[in-house]
Amino acid sequence: MDKIPILDLKKVNAPYIESLKDAASAAVESGWYIRGSLGERFERDFAEYCGVKHAVGVGNGLDALTLMLRASMVLGKLQEGDEILVPSNTYIASVLAISAVGLKPVLVEPDAKSFNIDPKRIKEACGARTRGILVVHLYGRLCDMDEICEFANSRDLLLFEDCAQAHGARLCDGRGAGSFGTAAAFSFYPTKNLGALGDAGMVLTNDADIANAVRTLGNYGSEQKYVNKFKGVNSRLDELQAAFLLAKLPHLDEWNERRRDIAVRYCSEIKNKKVVLPEIPATPSEHVWYVFTVRTADETTRDSLQAHLKSRGIGTLIYYPIPPHLQEAYAGEFNGTYPVAESLAKTVLSIPMSQVLTDDEVAEVIGAINEF
Repeated sequence: MDKIPILDLKKVNAPYIESLKDAASAAVESGWYIRGSLGERFERDFAEYCGVKHAVGVGNGLDALTLMLRASMVLGKLQEGDEILVPSNTYIASVLAISAVGLKPVLVEPDAKSFNIDPKRIKEACGARTRGILVVHLYGRLCDMDEICEFANSRDLLLFEDCAQAHGARLCDGRGAGSFGTAAAFSFYPTKNLGALGDAGMVLTNDADIANAVRTLGNYGSEQKYVNKFKGVNSRLDELQAAFLLAKLPHLDEWNERRRDIAVRYCSEIKNKKVVLPEIPATPSEHVWYVFTVRTADETTRDSLQAHLKSRGIGTLIYYPIPPHLQEAYAGEFNGTYPVAESLAKTVLSIPMSQVLTDDEVAEVIGAINEF
């Protein structure tokens, strides 16, 4: 293991081990393990935290994405073959969810500075069959939601959010990730800023019909036991993971603030002309720094930087080395060219970022990069 890993989950959870054990005991002793009082409480608390009316716990982040789209389809808001705009540099789950329900993903290039989908390119990509936009708050930074919301409203488009990396990101007026559009999907995979101790996900929405449809679809399509309204699936947030998430949620803002402090140090103290630093938004709360991602001029330099840091015992990771349109799973499906996504895949590198990094560890990472 690296001396300074990109993320040390054992260290992340260690300060809260007793509260996590208590949460596990409460869940086990309750005798109710699927869709019980703990899950209901976490749904209420997380909905309130994000500023929305409804939350539905599901099995994982991909299910959250898929079910919010399926819910929109069974309610007649979308039809098979409708086009959904989605960033070309996202994790493949965003695209898989669109494909899985019979919709057509249309890739839109990001802004190379923010890494997020470019609102100007959204407008250019919008066509006669476009019925929705799936924004992805990549790396923990909110997309330009005011401009995107305005455009979506002007074209009567459904607006979905992939918030898997943006737990707690907020605009200066308090509006947060998950509160802007038709529905939003969250992942609570263990590495996330708010992570479970296993798989878990959630759909947020202000639309009661969508919330009910997601809940029904995730319960075999059944609202009433043994009566199946839809051809559903089994995707439900279990009580154990809900208990863990309830124990962690009160600490999320504090953790995000520590991540912002580290990001400020990185951006102010890394001084290497071979390394391009990410932007810090004018409103710091817009970014929760799920990962801290730098860029280099080319792939050779990026790989050399990664090897250099490895030699110093510093962990790194590339998010994501193969963009969706170049994955074998989508061979031949996208006819456009996506130079920004391809350039990012060849030049990005994420360095250690978590709330448990010590000041000395941060200084060591900075020093190693400056020596490159």
